[in-house]
Amino acid sequence: MPTVANLGPLALALSLVVAVHPAPASSAEKPAPKTGAAQAVAIVGGEPITAAEFEELAGPRLFAVRTQEYNQKRGLLEEAIDTRLLEKEGKARGISADELVRTEVDAKVPAVTEAEQKEYYEKNKPRFGSTPEADALKQIEGGLRQQRVRERRAAYTKELRDKAGVRILLDPPRVDVTSSGDDPTKGPAAAPITIVEFSDFQCPYCSRVNPTLKQVEERYGEKVRVVFRDFPLIQIHKDAAKAAEAGQCAHEQGKFWEMHDRLFANQAKLQVEALKQSASEVGLDAAAFNQCLDSGKYTAEWQKDMEEGGRYGVTGTPAFFINGRLLSGAQPLEAFTTVIDEELARAEPVAAAQGGKK
Repeated sequence: MPTVANLGPLALALSLVVAVHPAPASSAEKPAPKTGAAQAVAIVGGEPITAAEFEELAGPRLFAVRTQEYNQKRGLLEEAIDTRLLEKEGKARGISADELVRTEVDAKVPAVTEAEQKEYYEKNKPRFGSTPEADALKQIEGGLRQQRVRERRAAYTKELRDKAGVRILLDPPRVDVTSSGDDPTKGPAAAPITIVEFSDFQCPYCSRVNPTLKQVEERYGEKVRVVFRDFPLIQIHKDAAKAAEAGQCAHEQGKFWEMHDRLFANQAKLQVEALKQSASEVGLDAAAFNQCLDSGKYTAEWQKDMEEGGRYGVTGTPAFFINGRLLSGAQPLEAFTTVIDEELARAEPVAAAQGGKK
């Protein structure tokens, strides 16, 4: 039987609500029933805590719990969809779902060649330590084979999904992430997709995800607007705060994105003098930039971004809010496109309705 110590975050939150909600002694003591934000979720010393008050008290922690719950539900739903599709396709062919997988997935995965094994081994030799080369090659063969099976299965189930016209209706949690109006942006203000990124110029994961963001921009073009906000992890990245200020000083001269790319490409050179050198190399007015950086003019700017990011539930970098939906970490392109495609599909009925009113 689970205890409070090993309950998940959602169950723990619910258990705490129940724990402080004693049964009234008589029907006369029962508060009048309420609905929505005014509904009581707990009674403490005879005083109610309403749903709205609970939302405010829990703040970003509750959003994080809901996001975690959604992600778990979404994973289970994806499995259920794939199972249903495989069973349906197998039935149409007169075979079992397992036989279908063996035919369309396992049998179509190319073998891992000896050359591929050795190439991977040479590029990743330190990972294997003292493991004999022959054993390492067997591990590599098995690992690459499993990867290819996963990729082939994903591709095949996508084919089935496209043919069946699958739509996910599970509603994700969202948070209203606002912009101060002077944050660096790319893309039209009226774009149906807004990606707000909280990032740190010294964070290696933030640097790693930048090529993925460029792919997103190339794929969706004018449909996407990107907003950059600073979240320097000053406890572990000693140069991140000043780098954030450098970005804002470059923004002041209309060259934020050039400086952005330069800083992420040279994360070992974020000291003040190196920042000034980078500013000169991207074509900024050196005197104006140096004065801006030395003055600490934009210290309050990154501090404000961090404070607001914390209220939205940001605890690390990079963190993205795609139309208010949280995506944490250096995620692959597929993670972005899945959310963006769903948001575009969600926006289509709205756009159609607005068009019909004209």
